[in-house]
Amino acid sequence: MSSPAAFLNEVPGWFLWTGIFLPVSALLLLIIAYLSWKIRQTEEQLAMTPDPRETASCYSRPHYRPGTETRSRT
Repeated sequence: MSSPAAFLNEVPGWFLWTGIFLPVSALLLLIIAYLSWKIRQTEEQLAMTPDPRETASCYSRPHYRPGTETRSRT
């Protein structure tokens, strides 16, 4: 059996750099950029609402207008 230290001695440094470190770093940077973009997008949407506390309630229930009734056709 070989130990991880023996394996790392046999693997060239350029392979570790280009094969493991670089792609993982690029993936993490892309995830950070995507989440930052989504946060900015959400903040812009919240800035357009009159009252941010009512944001969830406007999507969860239909607006009630006094004087209008819905009647089902039978």
